[in-house]
Amino acid sequence: MNIRVAHLYPEYLNIYADRGNIAVLARRAAWRGHDLEVTAIGMDAAIDPGAYDLYYIGGGQDREQLLVAHDLAAKGEALKEAHAGGAAFLAVCGGYQLLGRGYRGFHGEDMPGAGLLPLETVAGRRRMIGDVLIDTDVGPVAGFENHAGRTLLDPGAEPLGRVVSGFGNDGASGFEGCRLARAIGTYLHGPLLPRNPRLADWILAQALAHRTGGAPPELAPLDDGLEVEAQGVSAGRARSRGGR
Repeated sequence: MNIRVAHLYPEYLNIYADRGNIAVLARRAAWRGHDLEVTAIGMDAAIDPGAYDLYYIGGGQDREQLLVAHDLAAKGEALKEAHAGGAAFLAVCGGYQLLGRGYRGFHGEDMPGAGLLPLETVAGRRRMIGDVLIDTDVGPVAGFENHAGRTLLDPGAEPLGRVVSGFGNDGASGFEGCRLARAIGTYLHGPLLPRNPRLADWILAQALAHRTGGAPPELAPLDDGLEVEAQGVSAGRARSRGGR
């Protein structure tokens, strides 16, 4: 079965080895007999909301985010329609910020967002950098964060997880990321998915559910020994740095 993926702005938002996430999804899909069919969606390209099972948007510096922000905001209604139709989303770092209502940069630049996720972001003076570990509904998730943005979730919005070690969304709330149905946004990169196989499989299952119109399937287990070991190393580094 083909899993149709829309990769938004890969030529701009690719700073944190984000293509590694696509590579992981493609390989884990192939091991289960599925093909990942990836389409690059660039500036001024129209989005057919029903055409894709998964939308992916990576990270970039403020300069790149400024370049794509207005175009992404113009795609906002189509992306919301896709989400309402059951498509899955994964947004990392800058892409996470821009799937919200917007991001205000350190020098006051206003970057409008797609308005899909219930959050907004303002740059702070201090960058929040280092290994991070969070607890989520799919188990522990480990990664690396490097962001100046302080992301505030709307009241009642669901975070991706709670911070065990690291800064998370804002260095104060104890939350990291945001989850809205099948959409996930997070600051964790490095890239995110090679060391978090359970999260990768959760995303694949959501995309397959959209493809079939049914419930997320139970995926055949894989030998994730190396992936779990990598997560353990990252989690250990996060724990050694302590709390926020």
